[in-house]
Amino acid sequence: MQRYVSWIAGPRVPIETCAALQYAVRFFGGVAFCLPPPVAGLSPGLTAACVRRRVPTSGATRTLLDGHMTAADIVPFLRAWAANPLQVAAIAPSGDALAELMTRDICAATGPVLELGPGTGVFTRALLSRGVRESNLILVEYGQRFARLLEARFPEAEVLRMDAARLARADIVERGKLGAVVSGLPLLSMQPRQVMGILAGTFPYLRADGAFYQFTYGPRCPVPRRMLDRLGLRAQRVGTALLNMPPATVYRITRRGPQPMHR
Repeated sequence: MQRYVSWIAGPRVPIETCAALQYAVRFFGGVAFCLPPPVAGLSPGLTAACVRRRVPTSGATRTLLDGHMTAADIVPFLRAWAANPLQVAAIAPSGDALAELMTRDICAATGPVLELGPGTGVFTRALLSRGVRESNLILVEYGQRFARLLEARFPEAEVLRMDAARLARADIVERGKLGAVVSGLPLLSMQPRQVMGILAGTFPYLRADGAFYQFTYGPRCPVPRRMLDRLGLRAQRVGTALLNMPPATVYRITRRGPQPMHR
């Protein structure tokens, strides 16, 4: 049984990434813990995670807590994460419990749906199971590995390889046409101007009654109140997926009223 220790550190590796790490590594029979900046000898703003991994002698596929996450999602996810951990900013794809909560309010009548950061397509499959037509899905994915995977798995969906913060200039769909936006983006690991660009860029595409769904591993909404106020938005907690690894909370972000968006 092989053992080794590896370190992950970066200028914007979020705490939630370390929280996810502690759970996901168990999939491989190992243990993990995170070190705060002072303990790890890092400057403020840095986080470090120490992983002690045991590679199992058996090649049998294990499932995570919710019993539905298999190597079909884990393997491509970890490959993409290994290539660029700061871009992925998570250590495991979302589970079915979180996917169900994220898509709970969405159905066939919702109409076109924009998904940001679909990754391996966990939320995408949940949207399809809710009755959303595959041809009504627009998948915005920056990672090349994930984009190719999505094109193969969902050939009728429109897959756009681009930065979600540049959606305002992309003219991806008619304004006011989308029924919902489902985001798997790691907002807590992004600069405020990026988060502002994502929200300001997506809401013009949404209908007046449309909603932006975002999850987080953190204790509060990942969009600061000041930013919500500036954009004329409000955030409502939908619930927490306790069976996700790690547990994640979903927020529904909507317009407060008829006032125009500030760009």
